[in-house]
Amino acid sequence: MPLPLYLLAVAVFAMGTSEFMLAGLLPDIAAELGVSIGTAGALTSAYAVGMIVGAPAVAAFARRWPARSALVVFVLAFLAAHVVGAATTSFPVLLATRVAAALANAGFLAVALTTAAAMVPVDRKGRALAVLLSGTTMATIAGVPAGALLGSLLGWRVTFWAVAALCLPAALGILRGVPARGAQENEQERPALRAEFAQLTRPRLILVMALGALVNAATFGSFTFLAPVVTDTAGLDELWVPFALVVFGAGSLLGVNVAGRLSDRRPGLVLAAGGPPLLVGWPALALLAEVPPALFALLFVQGALSFAVGSTLIARVLHEAAGAPTMAGSYATAALNVGAAAGPLIAAATLRGQGGDLGPLWAGGALVAVALLVLLPFRDAFAVGRERVAGR
Repeated sequence: MPLPLYLLAVAVFAMGTSEFMLAGLLPDIAAELGVSIGTAGALTSAYAVGMIVGAPAVAAFARRWPARSALVVFVLAFLAAHVVGAATTSFPVLLATRVAAALANAGFLAVALTTAAAMVPVDRKGRALAVLLSGTTMATIAGVPAGALLGSLLGWRVTFWAVAALCLPAALGILRGVPARGAQENEQERPALRAEFAQLTRPRLILVMALGALVNAATFGSFTFLAPVVTDTAGLDELWVPFALVVFGAGSLLGVNVAGRLSDRRPGLVLAAGGPPLLVGWPALALLAEVPPALFALLFVQGALSFAVGSTLIARVLHEAAGAPTMAGSYATAALNVGAAAGPLIAAATLRGQGGDLGPLWAGGALVAVALLVLLPFRDAFAVGRERVAGR
């Protein structure tokens, strides 16, 4: 894989840390700013809404910029949003900074996904995506737990400052490693924006986007409210929350790398092998959460399955949106963040029901069940052979 892919992954690490870190910080944020944990969970949804709106809008706005310039601007805007977030004492202002950071993240990820896909042959998009998403999985393994630990010891604001600091080497790496102009930046070969948006009428593209949204809703809804499961249901000290995040992240790293080697040639195999266990895993986690060894084992498995299935669906969005070379990344970003916005809202609603802290896990199972029911009539559409992928 080309070196610039790994440099982009550094920036994705910083942004992934920010996107996931609230799972370990919500109780402290809620207590300091005087809101409920459910209300604080809106910070995750606000971020996801910014990603949904920002992905196509910002990508369309910046599609004529050189990729390197766009990527650096988005990283610096992301940094600025975290500086303001770290300094504010107002929940509405913090909410606004999450939207601003999400817009920057959306623009960055949309351009990065398109840039990564353009760096490799068409039948290696899945592997390129796995490298890029390794930044996110490393965030769940190292960045998010470190942020949770910093938050526990020094306060949640220190975590925001740390994310801002991570943006500086990321911006420098992009400036030094990403070419000034990429393979997809020939103005004469670029389709009109209207033609790229017209790709959204393709049924198979809509299908994979919907499936990605459902799977991501299950992942984000469960992950966002993981801290109360560890501390209240399992009865562990809050310092175990970072360990739980590490376990989930280690599973996600395994899942995204295994899927990256299969998703181009055999996406149907990944979905068939990963989907049903993912469905069973969320209810099993709810039933066994009081037993710490079972809790951590299932967190590892669910991390692996969630990211294996999710990253495969991202890769399929890029394949199905091949006719939109500058906008395909934004479609993948927007689709998955529809799930990231809806998931925590659905999960927060279950906290007030009989399920209590375990409600989000039951909701995760229900969302995966809907995804599999949607997929079932169209499973043949994912039986993609190597020769068909190479011929797209």
